[in-house]
Amino acid sequence: MLHLFLPNKHVESIFEIDPQFLQSINKKGVLVDLDNTLVPWDVAHAPENVLAWLKEMEEANIKVTIFSNNNKDRVSLFADPIKTPYIFRAKKPLSRAFRVVQKEMGLSADDMVVIGDQLLTDILGGNRAKVYTILVVPIVQSDAWITKFNRRLERLILNYFYRKGKLTRRDAQE
Repeated sequence: MLHLFLPNKHVESIFEIDPQFLQSINKKGVLVDLDNTLVPWDVAHAPENVLAWLKEMEEANIKVTIFSNNNKDRVSLFADPIKTPYIFRAKKPLSRAFRVVQKEMGLSADDMVVIGDQLLTDILGGNRAKVYTILVVPIVQSDAWITKFNRRLERLILNYFYRKGKLTRRDAQE
């Protein structure tokens, strides 16, 4: 069962994921988490480096949807100004929202990738939906109160994967 928490790839940040890599693994769509993946959980607007990353994806014809468990106010405040499609209250790791986005993007699960900072939501949900998964190191070490419990459990799972050689340590604090 632990295999459902194992990402296909583990990177420091979204900036290590470029269109060339995605095209090399035949991916045409990205579902990307918002909080602590694109920006710190308490940052409302996209900084220049995130805008540049999104533009790079667009220019390569890779569709991007922001895919968040957060509420509409939080997600729309970030996504509307940059004209990026989004799903709020996705209820990750449940698979319904993954199917909705897949249909909206007009892609198969094989064509998509999920990028996120949490094993218990992003990676578990993506793996259950049979989507390629990429785990990023959280941008900041502080979290919203609801995420703090998940982080403790995630640390146990990550440490297991590190010990077994299934993942390479990416977090400099480890």
